Amino acid sequence: MKSFSLLAVAAAITTAAAQVSLPGPGPDTFPGFATNDSSITSCDSAAWPDAPAGDILVPQAPDEELQEMLSEIDPDRIEAIIRKLASFGTRHTLSQQNSTTRGIGASRDWLLREFQKLAEPSNGRMTVELQSYIQNTQPPRILFPVNISNIVATMRGSEAPSRFYVVSGHYDSRNTDPNDYIGDAPGADDDASGVAVAMELARIVATRDPKATMVFTAVAGEEQSLFGSGFQAQTYRNASVDVQGMYTNDIIGASKGDRGQSDKFTIRLFAQGPPTTETTAVRNQRLTIGGENDSPARELGRFIAEVGANEYTEMNVGVVYRLDRYLRGGDHRSYLEAGYPAVRFTEPNEVFEHQHQDVRVQDGVQYGDLPEFCDFEYIARVGKVNLAAMWSQANAPGTPTGVVVNATALSNDSILKWNPSNETSLASYEVVWRPTNNPFWTNSVDVGRVSGVTLPISKDNTIFGVRAVGTNGYKSPASFPFPG
Repeated sequence: MKSFSLLAVAAAITTAAAQVSLPGPGPDTFPGFATNDSSITSCDSAAWPDAPAGDILVPQAPDEELQEMLSEIDPDRIEAIIRKLASFGTRHTLSQQNSTTRGIGASRDWLLREFQKLAEPSNGRMTVELQSYIQNTQPPRILFPVNISNIVATMRGSEAPSRFYVVSGHYDSRNTDPNDYIGDAPGADDDASGVAVAMELARIVATRDPKATMVFTAVAGEEQSLFGSGFQAQTYRNASVDVQGMYTNDIIGASKGDRGQSDKFTIRLFAQGPPTTETTAVRNQRLTIGGENDSPARELGRFIAEVGANEYTEMNVGVVYRLDRYLRGGDHRSYLEAGYPAVRFTEPNEVFEHQHQDVRVQDGVQYGDLPEFCDFEYIARVGKVNLAAMWSQANAPGTPTGVVVNATALSNDSILKWNPSNETSLASYEVVWRPTNNPFWTNSVDVGRVSGVTLPISKDNTIFGVRAVGTNGYKSPASFPFPG
């Protein structure tokens, strides 16, 4: 157990958010409303809260290898994938599976072949499988028994192969009638765009050597009620697979909204609050200590915002503290319901005439999810955010476990403990913290390779987290401490 005095930690400093602001976006940028200024809620003569100790938190920057990887994401390849998937007419989950040119069967077979090609440079370390099952009739959207297939490319980690990170897009599509499996449903933005990102990341990672296992997947059955991802997540859960992060990309293709507003440099990230899988006792304890904003999904969201918004991705990450948009759902929910941390990426300004619509012109307005509405350069930048975060997470040590804060006695110090890891690439642990009303970590202190620390900071006024630091400098997402 290590103990720090206030002077040893640091002098007073100002706080900083984990997000990076980049030039380019104008007044229409996300989120589109004013934020509260500290001058409204503070008095210059007040002494509380105390000036924060420790170091100002500096966002993790990509190293040279990651910078090179980010530069390899190709918008032309992304465009080609989206146009090819749209060319199958419809990819409705209930559409035909015995054609080579139309329907979900043709698109499934093409994706399988393409993922197999992408895996060839890995010298056998990336394996590709068709993960299939028969979904029985389940009204209102599964009208008859149907084969649902996910394409899964798995790049085995070199040092921590049992630790998994998953990135997905769904390749099925729909039009106005969710049960119309005959009519055209090109599904360019929803969600060939997400599939294209998963494929680009697989192509780039296939030539590298991640420490943990990275999974790139195209799932089906999303529009019918998340069937493909549900089967996939439960398959992992049944096998006790340690999935420490799942990123789904769903509707990430357009940078222009229905009012003409444009934001080419922001991607929304949706992160759920308290897990629905928690027991009543844990949920009540979380509410008691004010931990409702520190679910595993939100810690993952903070991590992605920190490592994914920088000059190399050319993007901002707009974190939304919500499971999803109103009346919508996504494949991250399947992983959340299986007990895994998962988040969703979605473009900031949606045009609903281009989603779940028959292709038509009505009153002079073009409806339908067509490739012409996609911004392929924008999608490439979204891919960079995914790659920066997923690669950083897969090459850091695992997220710390068993993190607790001592709450057995009244004290203005905070005593934190956690389970020590035996990972060979672990260099140290870092304690991060923020005021309770701040959405992102503001401060940090490296405490070394220990299993506990005492800090001269009151736990009553502060939210803490503990993250692992690798010998390569990569840092894990933070783990929130419960009383213990």
